[in-house]
Amino acid sequence: MSKRILFVINTLGMAGAEMALLELLDRFDSPEYRVDLYVLMGQGELASRLPGHVRLLNKRYSLESVLSARGRRVMVGRVFQAMLRRGTVFRRFPYLVGNSLDMIKRGRFQVDKLLWRILSDGGERSEEEYDLAIAFIEGGAAYYVHDHVRARKKAVFFHIDYQLSGYTRKLDRDCYADFDKIFPVSEETMKSFLEIYPECKEHTHVFHNMINREKILEKSELAGGFTDSFEGVRILTVARLNKQKAYPIAIEAMEKLKKAGIKARWYVLGEGEERSNLEKLIEAKGLQEDFLLLGTTENPYPYFRQTDLYVHATAYEGKSIAIQEAQTLSCSIIVSDILSNRQQVEDGVDGLVCRLEPGALADAIRDLIQHPEKARMLGENAGRRRISFEEDMRELIDLL
Repeated sequence: MSKRILFVINTLGMAGAEMALLELLDRFDSPEYRVDLYVLMGQGELASRLPGHVRLLNKRYSLESVLSARGRRVMVGRVFQAMLRRGTVFRRFPYLVGNSLDMIKRGRFQVDKLLWRILSDGGERSEEEYDLAIAFIEGGAAYYVHDHVRARKKAVFFHIDYQLSGYTRKLDRDCYADFDKIFPVSEETMKSFLEIYPECKEHTHVFHNMINREKILEKSELAGGFTDSFEGVRILTVARLNKQKAYPIAIEAMEKLKKAGIKARWYVLGEGEERSNLEKLIEAKGLQEDFLLLGTTENPYPYFRQTDLYVHATAYEGKSIAIQEAQTLSCSIIVSDILSNRQQVEDGVDGLVCRLEPGALADAIRDLIQHPEKARMLGENAGRRRISFEEDMRELIDLL
């Protein structure tokens, strides 16, 4: 008899965790398994790329990106529906007030963290019982699997730094202590989580974000990539436009490069809530032709293959799939000096690690521009990096 597995994720848009989920779902393409997926927000363009063996449970689903203007309108509608369904907003009123006051005391009010509980409680329900239920991301998906799914075993994935992202045990209602297995995507993510949930240490195991190396190499050779006629050095970043990604520092670094007379152009593939603020900063710095926000694309890999430098300068990170993709395509890589990036890139061996400051970032870029042989060597070493997912998959399959 097939094992019944349920995956739950918050949204299914073009982002790292969602792409990693698609790769993991491919591993369950077998008669041994019957795989269902529930998307808490019922939204995201990647649903069109789900493997054929996966059953999408949402009764109403929108392919609109949560980052587009139209998609945000759909998202707001879904939130209001969840609030009203079963009187969720009234039942959770004390929870909302208590956690709002805590956030205000900490000086960091995050409405999305509050709404995950509402979306979880206001989500669609099923009476089906599963052999394994997997919340593939923290927050809403984890709350939903914990509170509203019947399963013999339950697991949850963490893709963020628990403490830096603003979660608390009160916000979670201690739900993670009840999961059978917890899978942070990096050692740094695990360390941050276990500082808050030390009792979970024995059943917490790092599960690396999955990529398909052969598919990436194949798609990098397809049509696409840069369409301008720029003849200088191309710099690429692939990441959402949010505060975590520290784009103002990258913009200031580009300003320094331009003032130093270096012929370079910085391209960003990604979308997000910070677009308007970043566009204003780019205009204020006079970098409209030098720092380009290209939006998202179905196939980013030709850009990786064609770029001269890949830069991933973020304030904090769980584990970057974009860095793994850049390594797969032998890019010369520069990353900011945070633990998760240092675990992916060895400074001076297969990339450069620099302080998250405009001057340090500009100096690292200038170093590789002025020393092309060094850049080439770092790229070749990056291309030799390999990650095995066999042990990670064993930890997951053992739950069955």
